[in-house]
Amino acid sequence: MQGDKYHNSEISSLSFLVTGGAGFIGSHLTGYLLRHGARLVRVIDNLSTGYEINLKDFSGNNRFEFFKGDISNPDDCNKACAGIDLVFHQAALGSVSRSIEFPLSTHQTNSTGFINMLVAARDAGAKKFVYASSSSVYGDEESLPKKENKTGNPLSPYAVTKVTNELYAANFFRTYGMKTIGLRYFNIFGPGQSPKGPYAAVIPLFIESMLAGKEIFIDGDGSQTRDFTYIDNAVQANIKAMFSDNLQSYGHVFNIAAGHNINLNQLVEILCKITGYTKTPQHRPPRKGDIRNSLADVSLAEKHFGYKPQVSVEEGLKKTVEWFRNK
Repeated sequence: MQGDKYHNSEISSLSFLVTGGAGFIGSHLTGYLLRHGARLVRVIDNLSTGYEINLKDFSGNNRFEFFKGDISNPDDCNKACAGIDLVFHQAALGSVSRSIEFPLSTHQTNSTGFINMLVAARDAGAKKFVYASSSSVYGDEESLPKKENKTGNPLSPYAVTKVTNELYAANFFRTYGMKTIGLRYFNIFGPGQSPKGPYAAVIPLFIESMLAGKEIFIDGDGSQTRDFTYIDNAVQANIKAMFSDNLQSYGHVFNIAAGHNINLNQLVEILCKITGYTKTPQHRPPRKGDIRNSLADVSLAEKHFGYKPQVSVEEGLKKTVEWFRNK
Protein backbone atom coordinates (compact mmCIF):
# COMPACT_ATOMS: atom_id res chain seq x y z
CA MET A 1 0.00 0.00 0.00
CA GLN A 2 1.11 3.54 -0.64
CA GLY A 3 2.02 5.84 2.24
CA ASP A 4 -0.94 8.11 1.51
CA LYS A 5 -2.92 9.51 4.40
CA TYR A 6 -6.64 9.70 3.66
CA HIS A 7 -7.88 11.27 6.91
CA ASN A 8 -7.32 14.54 8.75
CA SER A 9 -8.82 13.50 12.09
CA GLU A 10 -6.71 12.45 15.06
CA ILE A 11 -7.27 8.72 15.53
CA SER A 12 -4.95 7.94 18.47
CA SER A 13 -7.90 8.02 20.89
CA LEU A 14 -10.21 5.86 18.76
CA SER A 15 -10.94 2.13 18.81
CA PHE A 16 -11.88 0.35 15.57
CA LEU A 17 -13.44 -2.98 14.72
CA VAL A 18 -12.69 -4.51 11.32
CA THR A 19 -14.93 -7.48 10.61
CA GLY A 20 -13.39 -9.89 8.14
CA GLY A 21 -10.05 -8.30 8.97
CA ALA A 22 -8.07 -11.42 8.02
CA GLY A 23 -9.44 -11.10 4.50
CA PHE A 24 -8.02 -9.17 1.59
CA ILE A 25 -9.65 -5.75 2.01
CA GLY A 26 -10.01 -6.02 5.80
CA SER A 27 -6.30 -6.68 6.35
CA HIS A 28 -5.33 -3.67 4.22
CA LEU A 29 -7.70 -1.49 6.28
CA THR A 30 -6.26 -2.90 9.52
CA GLY A 31 -2.74 -2.07 8.34
CA TYR A 32 -3.71 1.48 7.45
CA LEU A 33 -5.30 2.13 10.86
CA LEU A 34 -2.35 0.73 12.80
CA ARG A 35 0.21 2.63 10.71
CA HIS A 36 -1.61 5.87 11.41
CA GLY A 37 -1.76 5.40 15.17
CA ALA A 38 -5.23 4.08 16.03
CA ARG A 39 -5.55 3.39 19.77
CA LEU A 40 -6.99 -0.08 19.13
CA VAL A 41 -7.78 -2.12 16.03
CA ARG A 42 -9.72 -5.29 16.77
CA VAL A 43 -10.33 -7.86 14.04
CA ILE A 44 -13.07 -10.46 14.10
CA ASP A 45 -12.77 -13.25 11.53
CA ASN A 46 -13.74 -16.92 11.50
CA LEU A 47 -10.94 -17.66 8.99
CA SER A 48 -13.32 -19.42 6.59
CA THR A 49 -12.14 -17.20 3.73
CA GLY A 50 -9.59 -15.03 5.55
CA TYR A 51 -6.05 -16.09 6.42
CA GLU A 52 -4.01 -15.62 9.59
CA ILE A 53 -0.97 -14.90 7.41
CA ASN A 54 -2.68 -11.62 6.44
CA LEU A 55 -2.41 -10.58 10.11
CA LYS A 56 1.18 -11.66 10.76
CA ASP A 57 2.57 -8.13 10.42
CA PHE A 58 0.28 -6.91 13.23
CA SER A 59 0.69 -9.75 15.73
CA GLY A 60 3.37 -8.03 17.84
CA ASN A 61 1.49 -4.72 17.97
CA ASN A 62 -0.06 -4.02 21.38
CA ARG A 63 -2.72 -1.88 19.69
CA PHE A 64 -3.97 -4.88 17.68
CA GLU A 65 -6.39 -7.58 18.84
CA PHE A 66 -7.53 -10.65 16.93
CA PHE A 67 -10.77 -12.34 17.93
CA LYS A 68 -11.55 -15.59 16.16
CA GLY A 69 -15.31 -15.38 15.99
CA ASP A 70 -18.25 -15.69 13.63
CA ILE A 71 -20.60 -12.85 12.77
CA SER A 72 -23.46 -15.33 12.36
CA ASN A 73 -23.23 -15.75 16.16
CA PRO A 74 -24.78 -12.72 17.95
CA ASP A 75 -22.68 -13.31 21.09
CA ASP A 76 -19.47 -13.09 19.06
CA CYS A 77 -20.68 -9.84 17.52
CA ASN A 78 -21.44 -8.37 20.95
CA LYS A 79 -17.98 -9.31 22.24
CA ALA A 80 -16.32 -7.88 19.14
CA CYS A 81 -18.15 -4.56 19.47
CA ALA A 82 -17.52 -4.03 23.20
CA GLY A 83 -15.70 -0.72 23.70
CA ILE A 84 -15.52 0.03 19.97
CA ASP A 85 -15.99 3.54 18.55
CA LEU A 86 -16.08 2.85 14.80
CA VAL A 87 -16.91 -0.26 12.75
CA PHE A 88 -15.62 -1.24 9.31
CA HIS A 89 -17.79 -4.19 8.24
CA GLN A 90 -15.95 -6.21 5.57
CA ALA A 91 -16.88 -9.77 6.58
CA ALA A 92 -18.80 -11.75 3.96
CA LEU A 93 -18.85 -14.96 2.00
CA GLY A 94 -17.85 -13.59 -1.38
CA SER A 95 -18.32 -15.01 -4.88
CA VAL A 96 -21.40 -15.06 -7.06
CA SER A 97 -20.76 -18.66 -8.10
CA ARG A 98 -20.35 -19.84 -4.48
CA SER A 99 -23.67 -18.23 -3.59
CA ILE A 100 -25.43 -20.06 -6.41
CA GLU A 101 -24.00 -23.33 -5.10
CA PHE A 102 -24.49 -22.53 -1.39
CA PRO A 103 -27.31 -19.98 -0.98
CA LEU A 104 -28.03 -20.82 2.67
CA SER A 105 -24.50 -20.32 3.99
CA THR A 106 -24.21 -17.16 1.90
CA HIS A 107 -27.40 -15.82 3.48
CA GLN A 108 -26.31 -16.89 6.97
CA THR A 109 -23.04 -14.95 6.80
CA ASN A 110 -23.97 -12.02 4.57
CA SER A 111 -27.52 -11.24 5.69
CA THR A 112 -27.97 -12.71 9.18
CA GLY A 113 -24.36 -11.84 10.05
CA PHE A 114 -24.90 -8.31 8.81
CA ILE A 115 -27.94 -7.58 10.98
CA ASN A 116 -26.19 -9.24 13.94
CA MET A 117 -23.37 -6.76 13.49
CA LEU A 118 -25.71 -3.79 13.09
CA VAL A 119 -27.52 -4.68 16.32
CA ALA A 120 -24.27 -5.31 18.22
CA ALA A 121 -22.73 -2.04 17.00
CA ARG A 122 -25.90 -0.13 17.87
CA ASP A 123 -26.07 -1.67 21.36
CA ALA A 124 -22.37 -0.98 21.98
CA GLY A 125 -22.84 2.69 21.07
CA ALA A 126 -20.53 2.64 18.05
CA LYS A 127 -20.49 6.07 16.42
CA LYS A 128 -20.40 4.97 12.78
CA PHE A 129 -20.74 1.83 10.67
CA VAL A 130 -19.13 1.74 7.22
CA TYR A 131 -19.84 -1.47 5.32
CA ALA A 132 -18.98 -3.28 2.11
CA SER A 133 -21.68 -3.62 -0.50
CA SER A 134 -21.12 -4.74 -4.08
CA SER A 135 -21.62 -3.80 -7.72
CA SER A 136 -23.56 -7.08 -7.97
CA VAL A 137 -26.64 -5.18 -6.74
CA TYR A 138 -26.98 -3.66 -10.23
CA GLY A 139 -28.07 -7.06 -11.56
CA ASP A 140 -29.80 -6.93 -14.91
CA GLU A 141 -29.80 -3.12 -15.09
CA GLU A 142 -27.84 -2.61 -18.31
CA SER A 143 -27.27 1.14 -18.49
CA LEU A 144 -23.68 2.37 -18.12
CA PRO A 145 -22.15 3.90 -16.16
CA LYS A 146 -23.83 2.47 -13.06
CA LYS A 147 -25.47 5.12 -10.90
CA GLU A 148 -26.47 4.46 -7.32
CA ASN A 149 -30.18 5.22 -7.80
CA LYS A 150 -30.73 2.78 -10.67
CA THR A 151 -30.43 -0.92 -9.84
CA GLY A 152 -32.01 -3.96 -11.50
CA ASN A 153 -32.98 -7.47 -10.44
CA PRO A 154 -30.18 -9.25 -8.57
CA LEU A 155 -28.76 -12.18 -10.54
CA SER A 156 -27.44 -14.31 -7.67
CA PRO A 157 -28.08 -15.08 -3.99
CA TYR A 158 -24.88 -13.12 -3.23
CA ALA A 159 -26.37 -10.03 -4.89
CA VAL A 160 -29.61 -10.51 -2.91
CA THR A 161 -27.63 -10.49 0.36
CA LYS A 162 -25.94 -7.21 -0.59
CA VAL A 163 -29.29 -5.60 -1.49
CA THR A 164 -30.55 -6.80 1.90
CA ASN A 165 -27.56 -5.20 3.65
CA GLU A 166 -28.24 -1.87 2.00
CA LEU A 167 -31.91 -1.97 3.02
CA TYR A 168 -31.09 -2.87 6.63
CA ALA A 169 -28.39 -0.20 6.91
CA ALA A 170 -30.69 2.50 5.55
CA ASN A 171 -33.44 1.35 7.91
CA PHE A 172 -31.14 1.39 10.96
CA PHE A 173 -30.23 4.98 10.13
CA ARG A 174 -33.87 5.99 9.79
CA THR A 175 -35.10 3.96 12.77
CA TYR A 176 -32.25 4.25 15.28
CA GLY A 177 -30.22 7.18 13.96
CA MET A 178 -27.26 4.88 13.37
CA LYS A 179 -24.69 6.48 11.07
CA THR A 180 -24.31 3.87 8.32
CA ILE A 181 -22.52 4.31 4.98
CA GLY A 182 -22.36 1.61 2.31
CA LEU A 183 -19.64 1.21 -0.31
CA ARG A 184 -20.47 -0.65 -3.51
CA TYR A 185 -17.15 -2.18 -4.46
CA PHE A 186 -16.35 -2.84 -8.10
CA ASN A 187 -13.86 -5.74 -8.54
CA ILE A 188 -11.22 -4.80 -5.97
CA PHE A 189 -7.78 -6.30 -6.56
CA GLY A 190 -4.23 -5.99 -5.29
CA PRO A 191 -1.45 -7.51 -3.16
CA GLY A 192 -2.60 -10.13 -0.69
CA GLN A 193 -5.65 -11.29 -2.67
CA SER A 194 -5.70 -15.07 -2.66
CA PRO A 195 -5.66 -17.10 -5.88
CA LYS A 196 -6.59 -20.24 -3.93
CA GLY A 197 -9.84 -22.17 -3.99
CA PRO A 198 -12.64 -22.61 -6.52
CA TYR A 199 -14.05 -19.10 -5.96
CA ALA A 200 -10.87 -17.06 -6.30
CA ALA A 201 -11.04 -13.70 -8.10
CA VAL A 202 -9.82 -13.56 -11.68
CA ILE A 203 -6.80 -11.23 -11.33
CA PRO A 204 -4.84 -13.24 -8.71
CA LEU A 205 -5.74 -16.43 -10.61
CA PHE A 206 -4.40 -15.00 -13.88
CA ILE A 207 -1.23 -13.62 -12.29
CA GLU A 208 -0.33 -16.79 -10.42
CA SER A 209 -0.92 -18.95 -13.51
CA MET A 210 1.03 -16.60 -15.77
CA LEU A 211 4.02 -16.43 -13.43
CA ALA A 212 4.02 -20.24 -13.23
CA GLY A 213 3.69 -20.60 -17.02
CA LYS A 214 0.36 -22.43 -16.69
CA GLU A 215 -2.68 -22.13 -18.94
CA ILE A 216 -5.21 -19.44 -18.12
CA PHE A 217 -8.94 -19.68 -18.71
CA ILE A 218 -11.38 -16.91 -19.60
CA ASP A 219 -15.05 -17.51 -18.84
CA GLY A 220 -17.05 -16.55 -21.95
CA ASP A 221 -15.65 -14.72 -24.97
CA GLY A 222 -13.72 -12.20 -22.85
CA SER A 223 -15.59 -9.16 -24.12
CA GLN A 224 -17.38 -8.69 -20.76
CA THR A 225 -16.18 -5.53 -19.03
CA ARG A 226 -15.24 -4.78 -15.42
CA ASP A 227 -14.30 -1.64 -13.52
CA PHE A 228 -11.24 -3.18 -11.82
CA THR A 229 -10.29 -1.16 -8.75
CA TYR A 230 -6.95 -1.23 -6.96
CA ILE A 231 -7.01 -1.90 -3.21
CA ASP A 232 -5.58 1.51 -2.21
CA ASN A 233 -8.64 3.14 -3.77
CA ALA A 234 -10.93 0.95 -1.64
CA VAL A 235 -8.99 1.78 1.54
CA GLN A 236 -9.16 5.48 0.70
CA ALA A 237 -12.96 5.23 0.26
CA ASN A 238 -13.44 3.47 3.60
CA ILE A 239 -11.31 5.96 5.51
CA LYS A 240 -12.82 9.03 3.87
CA ALA A 241 -16.36 7.72 4.39
CA MET A 242 -15.66 6.94 8.05
CA PHE A 243 -14.25 10.38 8.82
CA SER A 244 -16.63 12.42 6.71
CA ASP A 245 -19.00 14.66 8.65
CA ASN A 246 -21.40 15.01 5.72
CA LEU A 247 -24.80 14.32 7.24
CA GLN A 248 -26.23 13.62 3.77
CA SER A 249 -24.06 10.46 3.52
CA TYR A 250 -25.74 8.49 6.29
CA GLY A 251 -28.11 5.73 5.29
CA HIS A 252 -26.82 5.87 1.72
CA VAL A 253 -24.56 3.81 -0.50
CA PHE A 254 -21.81 4.87 -2.91
CA ASN A 255 -19.99 3.37 -5.89
CA ILE A 256 -16.31 2.71 -5.19
CA ALA A 257 -14.37 2.03 -8.38
CA ALA A 258 -11.78 3.41 -10.75
CA GLY A 259 -14.44 4.93 -13.00
CA HIS A 260 -12.95 3.19 -16.07
CA ASN A 261 -13.60 -0.28 -17.42
CA ILE A 262 -11.73 -2.79 -19.57
CA ASN A 263 -12.76 -6.18 -20.90
CA LEU A 264 -11.19 -9.46 -19.84
CA ASN A 265 -9.29 -9.85 -23.10
CA GLN A 266 -7.70 -6.43 -22.54
CA LEU A 267 -6.90 -7.39 -18.94
CA VAL A 268 -5.07 -10.47 -20.18
CA GLU A 269 -3.15 -8.37 -22.74
CA ILE A 270 -1.95 -5.96 -20.04
CA LEU A 271 -0.94 -8.81 -17.74
CA CYS A 272 0.90 -10.59 -20.58
CA LYS A 273 3.00 -7.46 -21.12
CA ILE A 274 3.78 -7.10 -17.41
CA THR A 275 4.57 -10.78 -16.80
CA GLY A 276 6.04 -11.75 -20.20
CA TYR A 277 3.42 -14.49 -20.57
CA THR A 278 3.10 -15.78 -24.15
CA LYS A 279 0.52 -18.60 -24.09
CA THR A 280 -2.90 -18.18 -25.71
CA PRO A 281 -5.72 -18.10 -23.13
CA GLN A 282 -8.40 -20.79 -23.29
CA HIS A 283 -12.09 -19.86 -23.30
CA ARG A 284 -14.75 -21.62 -21.23
CA PRO A 285 -18.55 -21.20 -21.07
CA PRO A 286 -19.75 -18.02 -19.30
CA ARG A 287 -20.48 -18.25 -15.57
CA LYS A 288 -24.06 -18.19 -14.29
CA GLY A 289 -25.10 -15.05 -12.44
CA ASP A 290 -22.32 -12.80 -13.75
CA ILE A 291 -23.08 -9.23 -14.76
CA ARG A 292 -22.15 -8.69 -18.40
CA ASN A 293 -20.76 -5.16 -18.28
CA SER A 294 -19.70 -2.99 -15.40
CA LEU A 295 -18.61 0.64 -15.16
CA ALA A 296 -19.14 2.95 -12.20
CA ASP A 297 -20.01 6.59 -11.94
CA VAL A 298 -18.04 7.56 -8.81
CA SER A 299 -19.08 11.22 -8.72
CA LEU A 300 -21.46 10.77 -5.78
CA ALA A 301 -18.69 9.44 -3.52
CA GLU A 302 -16.49 12.34 -4.60
CA LYS A 303 -19.24 14.84 -3.83
CA HIS A 304 -20.13 13.37 -0.43
CA PHE A 305 -16.74 12.50 1.06
CA GLY A 306 -14.03 13.46 -1.42
CA TYR A 307 -13.29 10.02 -2.86
CA LYS A 308 -10.90 10.21 -5.82
CA PRO A 309 -9.33 7.02 -7.19
CA GLN A 310 -5.58 7.59 -7.28
CA VAL A 311 -4.20 4.31 -8.65
CA SER A 312 -5.02 3.31 -12.24
CA VAL A 313 -5.71 -0.27 -13.31
CA GLU A 314 -2.36 -0.53 -15.13
CA GLU A 315 -0.38 0.85 -12.19
CA GLY A 316 -2.28 -1.40 -9.78
CA LEU A 317 -1.63 -4.47 -11.92
CA LYS A 318 2.11 -3.71 -11.97
CA LYS A 319 2.15 -3.41 -8.16
CA THR A 320 0.14 -6.61 -7.80
CA VAL A 321 2.36 -8.64 -10.14
CA GLU A 322 5.42 -7.34 -8.28
CA TRP A 323 3.91 -8.51 -4.99
CA PHE A 324 3.17 -11.98 -6.41
CA ARG A 325 6.71 -12.22 -7.75
CA ASN A 326 8.23 -11.39 -4.37
CA LYS A 327 5.91 -13.23 -1.98
